[in-house]
Amino acid sequence: MVVTQENVAVNGSRRLSPQEIADILRERIRVGDLKAGDRLPTQAELAEEFGVERGTVRQALRALQEDGLLTNVSKGSPPRIAEPPVASGGPQPTMVSLAPQLGEAFQESRVRIDAACLTAESLMLALGEPIRQIHEGRVHPESIDFRVLLPSRDISLAFPVPVEGRDDDAVHDRWLAQRNAQGHVLKHNLLALRSTHGIEVNVTFRALPFTPPVKLYLLNQQEALIAYYMITRREEFTDSGMMDMYDVLGTESLLFSFDKRAGERDAAFVEESQKWFDALWETITTDLTLS
Repeated sequence: MVVTQENVAVNGSRRLSPQEIADILRERIRVGDLKAGDRLPTQAELAEEFGVERGTVRQALRALQEDGLLTNVSKGSPPRIAEPPVASGGPQPTMVSLAPQLGEAFQESRVRIDAACLTAESLMLALGEPIRQIHEGRVHPESIDFRVLLPSRDISLAFPVPVEGRDDDAVHDRWLAQRNAQGHVLKHNLLALRSTHGIEVNVTFRALPFTPPVKLYLLNQQEALIAYYMITRREEFTDSGMMDMYDVLGTESLLFSFDKRAGERDAAFVEESQKWFDALWETITTDLTLS
């Protein structure tokens, strides 16, 4: 939805300050006149409504962005009302919280997602939500850049592994087939946006020389989502027989969110997580081709 300016200006003869304009817009957000995902009017329209210069409007918008109420400020298009922060009641399973978090990230004009994980399953499934929003015309990113770190096919994984007979290749082959298939689907669905919507899309994979003990998603260098891989014993029946293995159920892992806007502690975690990912990408990882 695109928000239009109100017909009646709120200012009188006295010019409003940036703080007063921010307070008026903040109240509209609080009462629901402006909802998450809505676009604000342009700076020119807001300046006309409040009877002020555009510079005053820009200061008000920056104040609202610092409060976490707006996204996409100074991106060349009217900002959007930000999604409310994740409730403080606690983390949610990956498949509950990752999709809406990605949906929020895709509201930016330039989307950058970095991920380090065992397979691309959760990421592949969660991307259905923002891709649907693009096809519905609700979000319009100019570019999408995905960088994904996955374990190398050549290493001995810490998990999944057979409970007995650790030299058995069946469990490793099963994981490798899943890694490749999910990566292909992820890449195909994103690259398809080039032809359907003219979006600049880049998707790159690199191979980790170790089994990641956690999954990490970095959204637009502003938010870090992290979940621990919990090891469990499980059985799976295949055409070749029953596999008894130690594995992880990644979609059920609790996802913890850290947002730069939440304070110094969260900001430090996001920045260090991004440095860790960038260092891996640029040093000990290798090119990964999905077979």
